[in-house]
Formats: sequence, C-alpha cells, structure tokens
Amino acid sequence: MVEHDALSATREGYDAAATTYAELFRDTLRDSPLDRAILGAFAEVVRAGGDGQIADLGCGPGHITAHLDELGLTVFGVDASPAMIELARQAYPGLRFDVGSMAALNIADGVLGGVLARWSIIHTPPQELLVILAEFHRVLAPGGHLLICFSASDGPSHPTQVFDHAVAPAYRWWPDHLAALLRESGLAEVARMVREPQPTDRRQFQAVQLLAHKA
Repeated sequence: MVEHDALSATREGYDAAATTYAELFRDTLRDSPLDRAILGAFAEVVRAGGDGQIADLGCGPGHITAHLDELGLTVFGVDASPAMIELARQAYPGLRFDVGSMAALNIADGVLGGVLARWSIIHTPPQELLVILAEFHRVLAPGGHLLICFSASDGPSHPTQVFDHAVAPAYRWWPDHLAALLRESGLAEVARMVREPQPTDRRQFQAVQLLAHKA
C-alpha cells in the first residue's frame, strides 16, 4: 500500500484546493492542441483494441473524463479526494465518478481497455510507484493501453527528483527510467510525447506523456 502519510497529505491537500483547482484547470485542453492530440490517439488505440471501458485515475474535477466521453469512449473517473469527486459529479452528472486509491483500485482484474493517469502519479513516493503500476497492469485487459503523464527530471543522472508543489510533496522522473519501470510491470512502451516548457511557464520542466500497452 502507498505510504499512508503521503496518500493522506495528498487527499487533504486536494480536498482543500478542489474549488480553486477546478477553476484553474477546467479549460486547459482548449489551448493545448498537443494534449488533445495524444488523448485522441489514446482514444483511437483503445477503440481499435475493442473499445473497452477506460478509467481516468486521478481524475480531479472530471474535465478530462468528460473530454474522453466526448470522444465516444466509455469512461469513468477515480480520485482519492472526495471533494474533487463531488465537484466532478456536480459538473458532469451523466458520468460515473468514484472515490478510490490507485494503490488499491476497486476494479476487477483485466476488465479495462484503457487507463489514463494524467499527472496523477506525481505525488506517489518513488519507492511506491511499482505498486501503482502493478495495479494499472492488473486492471487492464490483455492489449489494453495506458497513457501516463508526468514531468521530466533534469537528466538521466536524476531518475527521480522532488519538486515544490502547492498541494503535497511531488516528484518528477526521467522518461527512460519510468519507461523501464513500466516494462518491469509488464507494460511495453508504444510511443512518447515530450513537450518543452513555454518561456512563461512557472516550472521549466518537460512534460512527458508515455503510451504503453499490456502484453
């Protein structure tokens, strides 16, 4: 199980910040054509594999879950923060949202065509990340796809690095290191997108999105 203090701190932090977070990030896809493109590609490969159900893990206020629904996917959201889930249910009453932990998902084995983990692993202590990846592997059907998004560390000599975050301690990973952890967990990388930071971005980190599938 993920370290209790880390999970509790993350849950409490996002409960406190839920309303502000929803206001800040609700429209982020509008000005992010590359993010829309990778989500569209994710949706397409899931449909090609049989159009199975998708779990948006760490869904926050539900805006990305709703976007996947608009792309024609059968999708539901899960988040550790009850306040976030309440906001998601209010904003998107036609969709399903559950409170839950990525370390112990209330999802049967091998039933999902896709898992989206969009910046939802950043608060996971590095020594506990394999637990999370094992859960992703467990709930995916054979051939199912994972899209995992995170911030890159400064280079291969820094497999993981802590960075300042307003909500809870957070971590970034070198992409090749995280790809190796995916392989160790039975998830083979298919593609990756690395987006350079904009000059106006507060944090000058590369944004990485890895697409992988369960063999």
